[in-house]
Amino acid sequence: MTRSVILATATRFLVSMILVFSVYLLLRGHNSPGGGFSGALVAGTGFSLYAISEGAQSVRRAIRIDPLWLVGFGMLAALVSGLAAAAAGKTFLTGLWWTIAEFNGREIVLGTPFFFDVGVYAIVLGAILTLVLALEEDLAADIKED
Repeated sequence: MTRSVILATATRFLVSMILVFSVYLLLRGHNSPGGGFSGALVAGTGFSLYAISEGAQSVRRAIRIDPLWLVGFGMLAALVSGLAAAAAGKTFLTGLWWTIAEFNGREIVLGTPFFFDVGVYAIVLGAILTLVLALEEDLAADIKED
């Protein structure tokens, strides 16, 4: 199967924009629509486009880790966000907030809900990548047999 030159050219441009938007959704999600789940769905779309355009091995080289490690990292991040509250004497998964810096007179706060969102992002993205790469590799094997 030959790869489309038009799709490959468009993919180089689109994937970077899709991934930046995905990170924007992740970072904005606690206070506005978005968050780890929707951000990971968008990132999964970008990597799916890249897999269709360039093949599963190109995606594996780009991400450099097994997608199942993302799932494990996500579980750990979500667990740590819950245990932080328990360690502070609060109910498991209660949000805790810390001021980490001040910028232009505004406080920049970081909280455990962000770590939970990062965990959800990693779990969902790892699951999507596992599925997409398996399907793409199976399709490539079927095409190679023909």
